[in-house]
Amino acid sequence: MVRAVFGGGKMQPGMTPTLYVDTTSMSQVTSVAVATPAAIGESTDPRLVDTVLGELQALLGEKRFTLWIEGKIGLSIIDDTLTIAVGSPFLLSWMQKQFKEAMTEAARNVLGHSARVAFTVDASLTVGRAIASTAPVSSPSEPGGVPRTLATGRSQSSPRPMTARSSAELHDAILAANADGTTPAKSTNASTVGAIPGSAGRSAGSGMPLSGLARGRRLAELNDFIPGPQTELALTAAKQVAAGLATMFNPLYVHGPVGSGKTHLLEGICRQLKRIQPASNVMLLTSEAFANYFTQALRDRSLPSFRQRFRGVDVFLVDDVEFFESKRVFQEEFLHTFTELVDHGRQVVLTGSRHPRLLTKLGDELGTRFLSGLVCRLDIPDAETRLTIVKAKAARMSGEFAPEALQYVAQRFQSNVRELEGALNCLQTYHSMTNKRVTLNQARQILADLERDCLRIVRLADIERVICNLFGVKPKDLQSESRVRTVSQPRMLAMFLARKHTQSAYTEIGQHFGGRNHSTVMSAERKVQQWLDENSTIQVASQSWTIGEILSTIEQQLLAG
Repeated sequence: MVRAVFGGGKMQPGMTPTLYVDTTSMSQVTSVAVATPAAIGESTDPRLVDTVLGELQALLGEKRFTLWIEGKIGLSIIDDTLTIAVGSPFLLSWMQKQFKEAMTEAARNVLGHSARVAFTVDASLTVGRAIASTAPVSSPSEPGGVPRTLATGRSQSSPRPMTARSSAELHDAILAANADGTTPAKSTNASTVGAIPGSAGRSAGSGMPLSGLARGRRLAELNDFIPGPQTELALTAAKQVAAGLATMFNPLYVHGPVGSGKTHLLEGICRQLKRIQPASNVMLLTSEAFANYFTQALRDRSLPSFRQRFRGVDVFLVDDVEFFESKRVFQEEFLHTFTELVDHGRQVVLTGSRHPRLLTKLGDELGTRFLSGLVCRLDIPDAETRLTIVKAKAARMSGEFAPEALQYVAQRFQSNVRELEGALNCLQTYHSMTNKRVTLNQARQILADLERDCLRIVRLADIERVICNLFGVKPKDLQSESRVRTVSQPRMLAMFLARKHTQSAYTEIGQHFGGRNHSTVMSAERKVQQWLDENSTIQVASQSWTIGEILSTIEQQLLAG
């Protein structure tokens, strides 16, 4: 049997059909052959295939037809059987669920009520390319600059072999499909397979390819990161990874409070690597996105595809790993992925809000591996660094700010960089409304309500709770007469913080911590200040922490509530 396969179903002027010779009899034909990814149909009568496609387009609508059918499947009509060929078993199952009813109706409308529909897998279909072609490009061969895909209803793209990466990208596109059948835009660089869920990289729910994220948000640059004494080590390590060269540390673990620049470093690494090594496979996502992908793979029984995708990357960048705490199944899968990558020399960069040893609900298998590389801390920027950050961000705005106003912002908002950005946005909005230069007095007036809203009242009970959680003691221990070091040191720290963050008098603090007199509280305050001046250390569990680090950690927890 001789069969003609056309590049798109309808013959265009100057096109020559490709002929395939099958020695089997026509009644024994059971296979489907698709010449190219754009060969959307084949039959002894191409007009019959076009009719079926027209019925499908009418039933599904232009949008869904273009997204899922045109240029992405193969059609074969033998007698009264319509056979649909797809590129993978996963896609076959998905197409059956979503389109079998519409395809059956289309077949019966064209071939009669006895028509049947069958599905098959044809690995030669380059579906990865077909997804990229869903955004048509104008072709000069069509009059008026009309895209060829729109002018003919068929794609004329040339074939290329299907790769494991393109199959994984198709898998991700289907996982991210919305209820109306739409998918996020695919990256023009096929090697970019990173994903972050949500439109801003944080929202829960379905994952979103990195290129989809770029539509609403520009990834940060490493050069835009303002260095300071608290961030020099982490920034230097991030630049080494971003250089694309082998590092002495793997993984790189960066931890610090919210708004300290962890995500900025991850995005900067990703952006720099894609610039200097465009062929590299870099994945950037949150731990929640990893969990969502894994859950979807379990639901769809596509774990092999999931593991192939995540364990085949060159650089793995994961944000907010504390999400895995108390989630044993996710921890186990992430552990195997992490181990596979590190053992094969693939760079892994992780971020979290706490030191790995403080992720108490994370298994030792993961926690110890996080410690095996380089652990860097990002602290809240000091006054000088905050002022530099404020000036740099203000320079990118269209507003006109007095130097005193910028200095006021840097002095008053000390918790994190996001607060600085929010304060500057308030000043920028005022400038846009009034078209006036923002002076110091105006900045104070504009930001007064913002400061008031951000103020948090710290109570003695709050300090007691945070101290007990960190040192593993009970409130009754702090109030007891015990003088052992593991109790007396936390008690003195609690008294010091009570004087700093509350309006309580010495006697009131002493009464709260076991009925002690005011001289005991004064002595504790002087002792802790001496520790700070000498940069002394205190044992917390099996680790030695400086007093400055301990107080910083406690104060962050107090302000966070």
